[in-house]
Amino acid sequence: MIAIIDYGMGNLRSVQKGFERVGHDAVVTSDASVIMNAAHVVLPGVGAFRDCMKNLGDMGLIDTVHKVVESGRPFMGICLGLQILFDEGEEFGIHKGLGILPGRVVKFPASIENNTEQIYKIPHMGWNKIIKKADAPHLSDIPDGSFFYFVHSYYVSPTDMSIAATTTNYGVEFVSSVWKDNVFATQFHPEKSQEMGLRILKTFGSLRG
Repeated sequence: MIAIIDYGMGNLRSVQKGFERVGHDAVVTSDASVIMNAAHVVLPGVGAFRDCMKNLGDMGLIDTVHKVVESGRPFMGICLGLQILFDEGEEFGIHKGLGILPGRVVKFPASIENNTEQIYKIPHMGWNKIIKKADAPHLSDIPDGSFFYFVHSYYVSPTDMSIAATTTNYGVEFVSSVWKDNVFATQFHPEKSQEMGLRILKTFGSLRG
């Protein structure tokens, strides 16, 4: 069973439906015991960094996320679920993240909107391609240069770039997914990325911890 952590933010049903389409059972839950007993765990999210951390704290799920990662079970973060894995984010002030991965979450520079050759609107919304930087098992069935769906105004800036699984260019080159041990997380939305995204969900659900 795949547990999708429900902390009151994001369209969790779309993630659940994505896993179901590729043959994996998934449940949306805020029950720590269900999450701890799941074979795979997913942390999705849409919204503000600060609100996400507050909700996780209020629901007593911060320690649960740490325990799942420490257990070695396959863990996936999606969009905001990627960002809060890092030490801190600068959205609406500086706010502490989960500190599972070293680095910060920063906003796209305003200067990219004034690029003389092309206007890059913020948020970055729509399809864009990934450049593979590591042999993450989650991307084994994904060709380099594949397109995925993005919606975000902030991106992660890892302290250790060796965890970068892919990068994407949007006025600046940014890390669009990370991989470290049992943790894989994407800035893009696999559940909204049609065939390529479903391939990632299928592969993730088939991994063994």
